[in-house]
Amino acid sequence: MSIKNVVVIGSGFAGLSAATHLANQGYNVSLLEKNSTPGGRARKFEAEGFVFDMGPSWYWMPDVFETYFGHFGKKPSDYYDLIRLDPSYTVVFGDNDFMDIPANLAAFRSLLETIEPGVGPKLDEFLKQAAYKYEVGIKDLVYRPSRSIFEFTSPGLLLDMIRMDIFQSMSKHVRKFFKEDKIIRLMEFPVLFLGETAQNIPALYSLMNYADIALGTWYPDGGMHKIIEGMVKLAEEKGVKFHYDAEVTSIGIQNGIAKAVFTKDGRKFDADVVVAGADYNHIDQKVLEPAYRNYDEKYWDKRVMAPGSLLFYLGVNKKLDNLRHHNLFFDEPLGPHADAIYTNPRWPEKPLFYASVPSKTDPTVAPEGMENLFLLVPLAPDLEDTEEMREKYYNIIMDRLERLTGQEVRSHVVYKRSYAHKDFKSDYHAFKGNAYGLANTLLQTAILKPSLKNKKVKNLYYTGQLTVPGPGVPPSLISGHVVAKEVMKENNL
Repeated sequence: MSIKNVVVIGSGFAGLSAATHLANQGYNVSLLEKNSTPGGRARKFEAEGFVFDMGPSWYWMPDVFETYFGHFGKKPSDYYDLIRLDPSYTVVFGDNDFMDIPANLAAFRSLLETIEPGVGPKLDEFLKQAAYKYEVGIKDLVYRPSRSIFEFTSPGLLLDMIRMDIFQSMSKHVRKFFKEDKIIRLMEFPVLFLGETAQNIPALYSLMNYADIALGTWYPDGGMHKIIEGMVKLAEEKGVKFHYDAEVTSIGIQNGIAKAVFTKDGRKFDADVVVAGADYNHIDQKVLEPAYRNYDEKYWDKRVMAPGSLLFYLGVNKKLDNLRHHNLFFDEPLGPHADAIYTNPRWPEKPLFYASVPSKTDPTVAPEGMENLFLLVPLAPDLEDTEEMREKYYNIIMDRLERLTGQEVRSHVVYKRSYAHKDFKSDYHAFKGNAYGLANTLLQTAILKPSLKNKKVKNLYYTGQLTVPGPGVPPSLISGHVVAKEVMKENNL
């Protein structure tokens, strides 16, 4: 076997996964990262004794991580320790109306019975169906490259897809089982990770409820960036060469074949295969010459994007009351115009928000006696992002946080950093400043997503949250594996 040179662009979960799988098969892999540290959206930063995860903060689907490391004869525990959170998270519905979600399934069932008497058997059936969808979806469908409709035309699979309610909305599916608003909102919450509201997400994704309720919410001791540290260490063990501050500006193409990748500082990396784990739209529309683009501007403008985010990283000089590690603030109803959070090009009047206090679980992420507080507001992509609007919304959500938890917080903030659309564009070339990629609507599922293979450049592939299988950390890990298998298959390895 002749060893070939592979250049992977971007060191997020998908890029790291692709690079490691390919290096494990004997390729010479160079991984180019625009920023000075690895991880993409899962980077970390430290300030004044606080350690902040910049992006993902939820660890769901632990089996996907086990499978990933297992490909290389490893386990997650070889690189980081996991803590199961109990309660998994807290939902704040209003004044003195907090719901702790227990990690134990029987306790969760009992909790729902107090809200909607007699709902236990309905929950059992809901989770039975969700478990089936998880088994087929996460163990099979997401590993398909989705390059042809024929991947999905076997009679058995077609029957499976009908059983998995792919043509019914998650919203209707949930309401077949549950009547009480609190339970409905709780069951609809997990699909927000997929970048859309339950009205626009196929009921297939009740598999997320199985991940939430049955598989649990976990925390890598030390922070989510510990996963990245473990993946980087494994990649280096396999021979991947990392190049930081290496922003890609062009790909040299001859006769429809990518020959080299060029960086902003003038470096050239020879390539037999290129895997783009950076923002797909950026590579397609900015890095490639027009003749080699997969799609045109009109195509991209019609994509339904997952939301952007307004983030606040806060250091607080006291311990906080009435907050858990994960806290969802549903004190304002979504109402009939929930889509506005994702698609309406204006700032919402009554935003939902999420608060994470990892120092409740892990004292190493904040100085002694202090708290590490992460706030997230989901927003439509491509909003006008100004410091004035950031500050306005900081005060809106802080007013609610302080009132609902019964404490003063703002006067105790000793470190504050905001992050939103402009930063996502600057740091990641994120299309429209998106935080989560492409929404998993029915018309943006599987073969209807941007292809993982360039149609005009024989050896150029794509991986990450804008292609298959979709947004989120576990899907990104899988995306890297899927594209690596396609590279190996098409290069006879």
